[in-house]
Order: sequence, then structure tokens, then C-alpha cells
Amino acid sequence: MGRHDRPKLDHNNYVTRRQALVGALAPLAAAQSGPGPRQVERWGIFETQLSGPASGTPYIDVSFAADFQFQHRTVAASGFYDGDGVYRVRFMPDAEGEWIFTTRSNRSELNGKTGRFTCVAPSKGNHGPVSVRATWHFGHADGTPYLPFGTTCYAWTHQGDALEEQTVATLKQSPFNKIRMCVFPKSYAFNRNDPPAYAFARSAAASNDYTQINPVFFQRLEKRVAQLMQAGIQADLILFHPYDRWSYSNMGAENDDRYLRYVVARLSAYRNVWWSMANEWDFVKTKTLPDWDRFFRIVQESDPYGRLRSIHNGAVLYDHAKSWVTHASIQGDEFDKVPGWLDAYRKPVVFDECKYEGNIQQRWGNLSAQEMTRRFWIGTMAGAYVGHGETYLNDQEVLWWSKGGVLHGESAPRIAFLRKLVEANAPGGLTPVPKPYYPAAMKTNEYYLHYFDYHQPAINQFELPDGVQFRADIIDPWNMTVTPVEGAHQGKVQLKLPGKPYMAVQFRKVV
Repeated sequence: MGRHDRPKLDHNNYVTRRQALVGALAPLAAAQSGPGPRQVERWGIFETQLSGPASGTPYIDVSFAADFQFQHRTVAASGFYDGDGVYRVRFMPDAEGEWIFTTRSNRSELNGKTGRFTCVAPSKGNHGPVSVRATWHFGHADGTPYLPFGTTCYAWTHQGDALEEQTVATLKQSPFNKIRMCVFPKSYAFNRNDPPAYAFARSAAASNDYTQINPVFFQRLEKRVAQLMQAGIQADLILFHPYDRWSYSNMGAENDDRYLRYVVARLSAYRNVWWSMANEWDFVKTKTLPDWDRFFRIVQESDPYGRLRSIHNGAVLYDHAKSWVTHASIQGDEFDKVPGWLDAYRKPVVFDECKYEGNIQQRWGNLSAQEMTRRFWIGTMAGAYVGHGETYLNDQEVLWWSKGGVLHGESAPRIAFLRKLVEANAPGGLTPVPKPYYPAAMKTNEYYLHYFDYHQPAINQFELPDGVQFRADIIDPWNMTVTPVEGAHQGKVQLKLPGKPYMAVQFRKVV
């Protein structure tokens, strides 16, 4: 196909959508407007834009980047083409003070442009990006602990504004501080609709032109990422997946690599972004294991901030011990394997998919709310982190796991209860008790949490450190109650219990 034969870009009312998106991103754009010094908060987003070539194939032919200097340190950030001859570069400053930048390009109108801005203190709620802490856990850049309690809405950003805004509103009221979501649309049961915009120029005959990016597609995505950032929710972006009728999983190596660099240039400055190479990587039959290794390296090398990187499995685990993997993303419920994985990988383990609460026909989508709650407790006791999902049938076929919308299940408030317990008593994360008789985790010498799963003992003996006094509470995870036990305890302790399944006991150090 020659350049003059390319399909025309379906802009999907491009001008109208672009105006709406510009308005939604006004806080970000404010960093580049107005005379005099410009101010950006620490771990916020500085953006500058320039005008350049609009014809031809600027997505391929025009290189654009900027070097940002603070004192004696320089950070290189790639720019990107945003349509209509607009080129942008985004940068997340991590130090307060004056930054200077200079652009680089193979086009004179974009090359050698300089500017400066002042990085000021972060606003309330801005704790900076999340990274791995203490080997098996996570934390924010300012030292604030972060415990991931995530959910999955694969295709929520491809449903149109009304449903997407409803999803954002639901997330803000939910206990979930991370969401798994696909960059590309998904074609699967209960999710057959086309997206409001396509990632590349697409002809009426459904042929993609991978030399022509569609900025509207990515503007829609980054609007949602920005909303999540303002709500304090991490966006775990899935870069490829197998459930595809638009050929995005079969673009060819050159187009794959270019797309990855573009997405990283466009979105890596958002402090809440994580990278997931794939959902069910082993089911994407157009890719080989060396392809996935290459994708990891491209993302790692292109991202100036070192955002978190993972890959999600179908039937075959990727080797999470590889250096470019920051944490293990697991599909399944084999919580008994967590201690071995923690030792082998020396990284956090996240069960991003342990099946879903719901009532659909598929076995993976009809867990009870009680079972979803149980899996969160079992995984937490094992020293891992667990992700939620929901698949309840309804007449509109708006299932949370695919399209978002509202939550219908009963596990979410119970997950919120568990999150509050752990954050209040072990905000840096729990360590599994070695070889426990019943599942148990701890913050050594300070906090111990025991879970009896489906067992229902009416009495149990616990072993606490000698010389340290603890208060005990009996916990009902389903009814979300905490009942204090009289007295203080140390050493070997025997307590009477309700004799009901799925109960827990916590011991808190007396301060």
C-alpha cells in the first residue's frame, strides 16, 4: 500500500472530541501557559508543546524529545505527535527547584527550543509514584506505604463518556486503589462493541494504517488516567491482549515497538501508571517469548521514571525472576505457592486475577462474594496481594470486569474492611508466619493476624513473643466486626473462639 493509498483516519468527530478533551486536561495544560516562571508540583506533570509538520507520516518520520536538567542531573524524556501539527513532551519532576529543558528533533522548528519551570511542593494527596519497597511490598516516593487492593475493568475506557464517568464515580467510592485496564479495546463475551475511537487510521474495510496514529484514541485514554491519578488510584495499563478483532495483537514487530515507545512517551509522566506487558501473554499466539522479553526491554529503556512492570499469565507463568520484571502478576488461586515465589523472585507477588465474583456461566466468573472475600484473606495471610473482579449478569450486559459501570456484589465492603485492618496495623505490608498451622501473617513483634479459613475451632492456642504485651480481638470478616478480648497476652495464649468458619484473630502490641 503506497502513501497515497492509505485509508483515511476515522477521526470520530475529531474536532468536537479534541475540544472536550482539551477542556478536561486544562489543569495539565496550565503548566505551559502564561508569562513568567511556570510552576509544577513535585511528581506532577510539566508539559510543553510546539508546532511542527502535520502532513505525511509524522508519527514515524519526526523525532522529538527534551532534556530536563536539575542542578547537575539531566533526564531525557521522549515527546510524541498529538495531531494537527502539535508535538508535546511531558515530564514528571521529582525534585523541588528550578528545572531547565532543551528540545531535540530532526526538524528545525522543533529542535533546540529552551525553557524553564519551577518545581514546588506536592499538593495534598500527591505522595508520588509507587515502587517496590522492602523486597516484597510497595510504597510511594514520599515514604507513604502503599498496599494494592485492586480490581479489573478491562475495557472500561472504550465504552463512551457516560459509562466511563459512571465507572470513575464508582471507583472513587470503592476500596480499590489500583485498576487493571487495557490500552486496546477487547472483544469477548459480554463485550462485543467497537470503541468510540480507533488507535490507528482505519478504513471502511477495517484495514489499519499503522503509520497514522489517531491522537483522539490516546487523548481519551489519558483523560481517564488523569482522573484516576487525581483520585489516588493506580492505573495498571495492559499493553497487549489476545481478545482482539482489530488486529492490534498482530501489528508486526516494527509497529509493536513503535507503539510501545509512543505509549511510554505519552503516559509515563503520569505518576499513577504501571505497565503490564499483557493480559494472558501465553494466549497471544502472534508473539513469542523473545517478543515479550523485547517488549519489557523497550518499556524499561524508554521510561525515564522506571514505572512498575509486570506480565499476566494464562496457563503458563512468565519467568518473573527476570531483571526487567518488578513484581509477579499471577492469575490463579494457588496461594500455597506464594512462599516459594517470594523466595524465588525476591519481589512482590500480586494475584491480579483470582477469578471473579458473579453468576455468569463461565467457571471463572461465578464465585460467591464469600469466596472472593476468603481469597483476599488467604492471599493476604500468604504475604501476597489480591485483586478483585465482578461478573454479574444484567440486561444491559454491563459487567464490571469488562465495561465498568457500578458494582453489584457484596465482597467490596468486606475487602474495604480488610484493607483498613492491614493499613491501620501493618501499613508497610504483612510478612507470612513461617509454616503456620492456620494461615497467619505478621508485623514482627507488633502485630499478628490469624485466619481460620473454613475451619471452625471453638478454642485455639497462639504463640506470641515473650516479654511483649498484646491486646486480642476476634474478627468476623463477613459481618465486619472486631470484638475485643479482655486482658493482655504474651507467650503461649489460649482463646475461646466462636466456633464458626471464616473467623480471624488479631493481636496488637500494647503501646
